[in-house]
Amino acid sequence: MQRTQRSLPLRLARANPTTVFLVALVLVLVGLFAPGVLGGALLLALAAALVALLVTTWPVQAPATRVIRLVMLTLLVAVALAKLL
Repeated sequence: MQRTQRSLPLRLARANPTTVFLVALVLVLVGLFAPGVLGGALLLALAAALVALLVTTWPVQAPATRVIRLVMLTLLVAVALAKLL
């Protein structure tokens, strides 16, 4: 790995939490208010990104945090599938 490349966990740790929250909030709101398939696809894409993040951070999460994140992810996928149908 080159010196200018950082590993994914280090880049995630340096991300501004407020900015990440606001971007995720905007994506969820756009997905909820976008019509039908477009909104559902956006929500599923967001869920896929969150699954990747969850897998990356799984070893360092407390068990309670894991449960909360899995519940929220399940709700997001359920809403996305409901919009698709």
